[in-house]
Amino acid sequence: MSAKADLVINNAKVFTSNKDMPYAEAVAIKGNRIVHVGTNESVQDFIDASTRVIDGEGRTVTAGFIDSHFHLLWGAIWSGSAQLYGAKDFDDVKAILEEYAAQNKTAQWVDGQGIKYGIIENREQLDEFFPDRPVYINAYDGHTSWVNTKALEMAGILTPENDAANNEDIVRDENGFATGELRESATDIVENIIPEPDEARKRELLKTSIARINAAGITSVHNMNGDMQELMTFAALEDSGEMTLRVYEPYHVKPETTEETLKEAAEMAKVQGEFVRGGAAKFFMDGVWESYTALNIEPYADDPSAKPEGLYSAEHFTRMATLCDKMGLQIFVHCCGDGAVRRTLDGYESVQRSNGKRDSRHRVEHIEVIHPDDLPRFKELGVIASMQTSHAPMSRDAQDVWLDRVGSQRWGLSFAWRTIKDAGAHLTLGSDWTVAPFEPMVNIDAALNRKKWDENNPDQRLTLEEVILGYTCDAAYAEFKEHEKGQVREGYLADLVMFSHDLFAMPPEKILEAKAVMTIVDGKIVYEA
Repeated sequence: MSAKADLVINNAKVFTSNKDMPYAEAVAIKGNRIVHVGTNESVQDFIDASTRVIDGEGRTVTAGFIDSHFHLLWGAIWSGSAQLYGAKDFDDVKAILEEYAAQNKTAQWVDGQGIKYGIIENREQLDEFFPDRPVYINAYDGHTSWVNTKALEMAGILTPENDAANNEDIVRDENGFATGELRESATDIVENIIPEPDEARKRELLKTSIARINAAGITSVHNMNGDMQELMTFAALEDSGEMTLRVYEPYHVKPETTEETLKEAAEMAKVQGEFVRGGAAKFFMDGVWESYTALNIEPYADDPSAKPEGLYSAEHFTRMATLCDKMGLQIFVHCCGDGAVRRTLDGYESVQRSNGKRDSRHRVEHIEVIHPDDLPRFKELGVIASMQTSHAPMSRDAQDVWLDRVGSQRWGLSFAWRTIKDAGAHLTLGSDWTVAPFEPMVNIDAALNRKKWDENNPDQRLTLEEVILGYTCDAAYAEFKEHEKGQVREGYLADLVMFSHDLFAMPPEKILEAKAVMTIVDGKIVYEA
């Protein structure tokens, strides 16, 4: 006698991400597990008067989406700032900041997030309408910020008169005064003096953000920054029964991290909740192309004099990665430039020689550009390629400085999803929120509809099936959870999403018309349109 289900979805187009049974019509859930996947007829055995039956109406149902590159707490806190993602010019920025300042009169700082490059040139622009109130604006990618004079004075870096002011990431004019543009590590100098929201406010912002994330069909994320304090913030939500998003949290290894402080990562790995867990380490090997901080093999196309060295020397990274690997940690490394990718792969190869091979599933994040010689190394070393499709300029007409920085000679192996996948790499997908929107449809659209920047470039697009696999079973594999989630399969966690359309019947160019209409996490409906 079959156990009766709490919830059944029938009459659906179920894409299971299970190669043994790719499609089904119906799914039955009991508690927090999937108990049946099959036909409309076979699922009848799991229905009684207490079962809620949802008519899928031919719409696509998949495993809950797992976003493999996320900044959850950062994004939640930033959601309380002025939102500049849609600002097209300085007049837009001015209007948004003035409205924010008027609505937050008691806040000491005016802070904004998400601005594009090329809109603000210097601090004087901000001084004009905020002469006495400190202003901090962060770029959409988090790697550059712009501040006014008041903020520079408060941080003690307007002139180069102390150790902090001598940071080479502070852009200065010919007289030595800070222009207001801060890159990479210099952004922290100002950010660290902005008062953080208290724990109650963090929790409020986090819960609001998670509700929005769930509503997009996302049920799990791989966070890309963290420490024990942040992990405990998430764990507190799980302990109170308020967490509806599974979070894999790494320890952020910084250039100043020592072997002693690395022990915190080992302590985090001991936290293994149903929703929140540790077990990984995150490095930044370089910055980004837009701010001339990506580590490259060949010079920048539009400024050959820019020669970033990367955040870790080869020796430094290999030493720290070897320690992390010896502790049993999975390693994620941010790499935008092809030089960063190579240095990281070299490090992983050295780690294997030192510690021996194991099922480590170390990862390279972003891979905006790759050198052809490094393509086969992902498969050879068992390294996962973690990429974000919406980072790529959709066409040559996108007016994106990224294309100029990289240069046409490298376009063919830029955001090379198809080439890397065809080389045998295990490919997992994500958004990099807040750098890009977390909505999966935005990233699916980018993967399906990206245009070639040059007719001689290879076509790097992915199929709809490949993108969904990259967000489900492949993403589960990338966090060692392929036997627990990422598939619509009997015995697996009941994390599911139903979309508004049959995605497979839609023309690719119309895919943005679809959206999530129901999200189920741990057997419970957490979003219903």
